[in-house]
Amino acid sequence: MTSSSGPRLRPILDAIPAYKAGQPARVLEGVTSYKLSSNENPFPPLPEIVQAATTAAASMQLYPDFASTQLVSALGKRFNVPEAHLAVATGSVALTQQLVNITSEPGDSVMFAWRSFESYPIVTMIGGANPVRVALDQDDRHDLDAMLEAIDSTTRLIFVCNPNNPTGTAVGSKPLADFLSKVPSDVLVVIDEAYREFVDPGKIPDGLDFYRDYANVAVLRTFSKAYGLAGLRVGFCIAHEPVAEALRKVQIPFGVSSVAQAAGIAALIPSVEKAAFARCENLVTERNRVHEALKAVGFHPSESEANFVWLRLGEHTSAFAESCESAGVAVRPFAGEGVRVSVGLPEANDQFVATAKIWLAGQQ
Repeated sequence: MTSSSGPRLRPILDAIPAYKAGQPARVLEGVTSYKLSSNENPFPPLPEIVQAATTAAASMQLYPDFASTQLVSALGKRFNVPEAHLAVATGSVALTQQLVNITSEPGDSVMFAWRSFESYPIVTMIGGANPVRVALDQDDRHDLDAMLEAIDSTTRLIFVCNPNNPTGTAVGSKPLADFLSKVPSDVLVVIDEAYREFVDPGKIPDGLDFYRDYANVAVLRTFSKAYGLAGLRVGFCIAHEPVAEALRKVQIPFGVSSVAQAAGIAALIPSVEKAAFARCENLVTERNRVHEALKAVGFHPSESEANFVWLRLGEHTSAFAESCESAGVAVRPFAGEGVRVSVGLPEANDQFVATAKIWLAGQQ
């Protein structure tokens, strides 16, 4: 038996918060359980996407195209951007880490609202930079004025999650435009639009409009939510060439599988995308129904523009989540803050609303 103390690991690892994925629903006898904890698309993948993925899987013994050439070409055509302005990776979350890697060194800082996407502080600290958390405003939206005040000589990267995960809230065109006009041009602002397809486009701006106007703006998108490809892990960043080229330099070789590339290409076929977006409209209708039902019984859900709702419950968060678990509904609690509830199919949403109503009645 070895007497070695083992390899020396980075001390920062002890301080990095662990990512907490949404947990599966508890299995209960006689009860249909629903997982509403991971913002997954509840619909099965579209047939054309399944066929493309199945065909690609027949060549799984071969390495995927390192440059994702055909997928990049399809994305460039779909979003009317140069191919040199695109970088793809294993989900937009992988790109968050690559963005830290290309902008920040020890002593530099990465800014984001808080609470926001759990990955931001993790990838920042792994990259050796300092996370700067700026509190959301009283409506659980980004406080862009406070973020501007927090910029200093160490700021290299700012994430703006719009809509914000986990609160679902989003900032409008004018506040975001005013913010971007005041951010120093050498600071990269990343508009993370993982839930873009669920917003009201009349209220919430398209990040690509800002990317076209600012060389220091990049936009993150994903195939995980609207297109239902969460299990395949493929996302993309649209940025000006120096940023996109740098992202490609630090990408994991062969990270995006052939199956994921083929599925992404199929998802962008106009008729397939139209079908996917019709499902998004259904989820938005359900989100609004859940929102109104929760308000009707006395809750104060967020004004969500995503495929989930947020309940700020403070010290009651854990108790509420446990009550849902006991009723066969898995939600995503953030201890001491609130609960994020993904929008599922109607029967899942009905069970959640009924459970929430019973819980609230017990508190009164």
